[in-house]
Amino acid sequence: MSERIDPMRLLLKPSLLFLISIVALLPVLAQQESPTERGQENEARRSSDPMSPATFAGLHLRSIGPALTSGRVVAFAVDPNDRSRYFVGAASGGVWKTTNAGTTWTPVFDNEGSYSIGALALDPRNPSIVWVGTGENNSQRSVSYGDGIYRSEDGGRSWKNMGLKRSEHIARILIDPRHTDTVYVASQGPLWGPGGDRGLFKTTDGGKTWKNILSISENTGVTDVAMDPQNPDVLYAASYQRRRHVWTLINGGPESAIYKSTDAGASWTKLRAGLPNVDLGRIGLAISPVDPNVIYATIEAANRQGGIFRSTDRGATWERRNPFDSTAMYYGKIFADPKNVDRIYVMNVRIMVSDDGGSRLRPLGERSKHVDNHVMWIDPNDTDYYLVGCDGGVYESFDRGETWHFKANLPVTQFYDVGVDNATPFYNVYGGTQDNFSLGGPSRTRSVSGITNADWFVTNGGDGFRSLIDPEDPNTIYAESQYGGLIRFDKRTGERVQIRPLLGKGEEALRHNWDTPFIISPHSHTRLYYAANKLFRSDNRGDDWKVISGELSRNLDRDALPVMGKIWGPDAVAKHASTAPYGNASALAESPKKEGLIYVGTDDGLIQVTENGGASWRKIDKFPDVPELAYVSRILASQHNANTVYAAFDNHQNSDFAPYLLRSTDTGKTWASIKGNLPANGPVLAIAEDHVNPDLLFVGTEFGLFFTIDCGERWIQLKGGLPTIAVRDLAIQKRENDLVVATFGRGIYILDDYTPLRVLKPEMLAQEAVVFPVKDALMYVQSQPLGGRGKAFQGESFFTASNPPYGATFTYYLKESLKTKRQKRLEAEREAARRGAPIRYPSREELREEQEEEPPAVILAVSDASGRVVRRLNGPVSAGIHRVSWDLRYPPSTLALPRSPDGEENPFAEPPSGHLVMPGKFTVSLAKMVNDVLTPLAAQQAFSVVIEGEEKMAAADRAALAEFQQKIARLQRAVTGAIESANALRARLELIKRALHTAAADTARLIDETTALEKRTDEILRALRGDRAAGDTPPPSISARVNGIANRHRMAALRPTQTQIEQYNIAAEEFKPVLGKLRTLVETDLVKLEKAAEAIGAPWTPGRVPEWNDR
Repeated sequence: MSERIDPMRLLLKPSLLFLISIVALLPVLAQQESPTERGQENEARRSSDPMSPATFAGLHLRSIGPALTSGRVVAFAVDPNDRSRYFVGAASGGVWKTTNAGTTWTPVFDNEGSYSIGALALDPRNPSIVWVGTGENNSQRSVSYGDGIYRSEDGGRSWKNMGLKRSEHIARILIDPRHTDTVYVASQGPLWGPGGDRGLFKTTDGGKTWKNILSISENTGVTDVAMDPQNPDVLYAASYQRRRHVWTLINGGPESAIYKSTDAGASWTKLRAGLPNVDLGRIGLAISPVDPNVIYATIEAANRQGGIFRSTDRGATWERRNPFDSTAMYYGKIFADPKNVDRIYVMNVRIMVSDDGGSRLRPLGERSKHVDNHVMWIDPNDTDYYLVGCDGGVYESFDRGETWHFKANLPVTQFYDVGVDNATPFYNVYGGTQDNFSLGGPSRTRSVSGITNADWFVTNGGDGFRSLIDPEDPNTIYAESQYGGLIRFDKRTGERVQIRPLLGKGEEALRHNWDTPFIISPHSHTRLYYAANKLFRSDNRGDDWKVISGELSRNLDRDALPVMGKIWGPDAVAKHASTAPYGNASALAESPKKEGLIYVGTDDGLIQVTENGGASWRKIDKFPDVPELAYVSRILASQHNANTVYAAFDNHQNSDFAPYLLRSTDTGKTWASIKGNLPANGPVLAIAEDHVNPDLLFVGTEFGLFFTIDCGERWIQLKGGLPTIAVRDLAIQKRENDLVVATFGRGIYILDDYTPLRVLKPEMLAQEAVVFPVKDALMYVQSQPLGGRGKAFQGESFFTASNPPYGATFTYYLKESLKTKRQKRLEAEREAARRGAPIRYPSREELREEQEEEPPAVILAVSDASGRVVRRLNGPVSAGIHRVSWDLRYPPSTLALPRSPDGEENPFAEPPSGHLVMPGKFTVSLAKMVNDVLTPLAAQQAFSVVIEGEEKMAAADRAALAEFQQKIARLQRAVTGAIESANALRARLELIKRALHTAAADTARLIDETTALEKRTDEILRALRGDRAAGDTPPPSISARVNGIANRHRMAALRPTQTQIEQYNIAAEEFKPVLGKLRTLVETDLVKLEKAAEAIGAPWTPGRVPEWNDR
């Protein structure tokens, strides 16, 4: 049934009603879609298929950082005219832009096809033109791949893929300083297989077409290119032959070399004189800007013949200056000082510097700085100034490396794994990161500022991997570093106990995965399982171990496996570097439903099963449509059925990027694919199963997060707030129904309360609207540890991540958008234009109706147990799923947020808000208002507001508090209104006096009366807001007493003090006569004065209706 709205209620609309609800609407407005073409496409997509990603975009994933350790940075592009404006390329975290030297950052590449970055370049003639080469430029085991080269012409606001989509790893981009459209791109090509867009590419038309001007072979690309600063037609290029697989790395070969061109790449000469006559690996090049005759190269070579080389005759001959050998597959770059021809910098674990042309190298000095350096920018105008990108993020030095400033606000941490505890009231998140330790931090905090870097802590050093928490003791965390370095961490004391299984006397060495799997048994919180190439069990939290399996892998000889079409000898360049011993466990799971039913997956494509705790094992070596030897990335034993198990395989290290996701319902005896419609270019890296609905699954892939409500028949991507990124691991916090997402390059994200997905059925989306179940809301006292809201006084660079909205969150679905008449007309006109039909011009009456129409609204009404509405909230009107939060408060009694004298928001002031409701039972209903008619849309949902922990108090105290807060709210509303009424009265009196001064009649008496009214008004204002002329110790004003109590009770959890009660009584007693005087002034004296002014024909003033007749 529709409800006809009382016209009196409409007196508040639209502007005042909007103002009243503005505070509650702020997060909602941020989610509203603008009428862009993309929004129209999403609308069409939702209409044709409601089970599409566009429908679920309102389920926003929340980033919690951290930026404490940041992450791997491999590229810079600095504006040559302004070093405070530059772009940062994260190895697997996209592109970030700063215009204020890193005080703040903006991610500018989040919606493109790749997240892994290899190279950046700014056009020296037009720094608004930005080039991005995707695919990390290193050959480490954890690199991701890209989809070509991108160009922006507007400083990174929009991008276009310009081709080379099969390059996968772009190492360098050079722009001809004479010609904007002439660009060179060094492509290493695919790391895991042959072919692709590999070599040195050139475009002369801004990327429309490309020519491979240095093509070596299907196995060899180009890793670096340098341009003569005096003659851009002179180029030097380093070819790079390499291949990585699960079992090995070969980081060089006979095709790695240095080439020179003197005709802009039309022809090339291979440089030989003085260079090693053996297989070469990765080569880095640098031409001295001081003297282009001088060229430096860092060369990886077989038989220890590599090092630092220099040419002083433009590459004709070379001299080995130093045998320094870096780990070239991970570093391999060299930089020449812009002013000193003999000074060079070599990237390595620590930056090495030479002041004599490479003969002697010394550490630059990196006290208080992260190691593992990949890129460096030296200001050509101030060579004491450096920017360095390393595994720890971005560092800046103003004194040539004596001291370093860390940019602790760039959240590009690469997480391998994630775990959660059951701490109350807020759980914690733990995870292991690439070269940035194992970390722990809160899922949310009490602080109004959110989560800061100080909230995070280190549980273990090294490269971090799996972090598991004792389900019965949240202070006991098991954290792991590379190759199975397992420790037991006591959060209370900080003690770390090494518990990695060690070899006994005469025992054969174990083979550990880089990310060695271990689990806590779901059947005993003190039982651990740990898998190398054998499975270990501990029943006392890792104090001792016993082996419960034999060899679990195929135990292949990796030296007998062909790479790039041949078997390589032991002296091959960097053979097996940074590669785990082949034949190890890569995945491990125990059935929560059946003790002793354990699955172990291996890096060479096996799944081993024991159903009796290791007494006997069953080997599975064939899986439908899965390539042989494919890496087992994850195994998940179902929580619902002992016979059901899921397995994900990752074959990208054989240049196969397809998803492989299988399900077995008979403990692995038979398998069926459930990859469904998952994208073809994204291996499955993680899987999670809902603990209530067995058909609800989540998977993380190389390029995003997906869910299914039908056990894999169809997958839907969750994109709300999540950039294009690899999702390496997933954890479900069962108490909160939160999905915790570990990304490899953008830290941790949380999908708060995914319950709507659990109850979702496709037929629900055919309804006009749905309100999903509401999670009980926790009431607690929010804190201000920084002394104010937001970043307080910490500066803009201070990193904060958001908490979820305080209070209750309502999730609803609209099948169709609520549109204005104008929107409907514009859509009809667009459709007519698309069909080539004539466009009907609207009538004058129709245009007037459009102008006068109130926009449609979605209204959520919150009611208490008695059915009384305590709050109304507005929500987005577009189709799809949306979320709106209620702060557990009544409507605010004031509207305006106080501001400081310069107009900025006052950091000490609180946003306008009402007092908290009493804990208890509530309902929320959904309705639409169209043409001033309110129509219910969906069945209401019940929920509770609960209070826990230190905020708990006796019912009588809670009732007393609620009663007092209501009294204070009523008084504050009246006092605030009285002040604003008096201010408005004073303004009207001033205008009346001005009008009287200009009137033709004798107005002296009326001016005196006006002055008298002004004085009476000033007396009222002094009583209400204080006497500003009373000196240093003015008596408390009415508003000071009221606001002081109200502000302290905004988040109060204790009954009022006697002092507060006394202050209320004083304020109420003083306010009553003042309000009476104000009412007399406004309703009697002002009316008489305005009538008198009107009678003598004084100019019109605001607030009175003029009289008129035609006689």
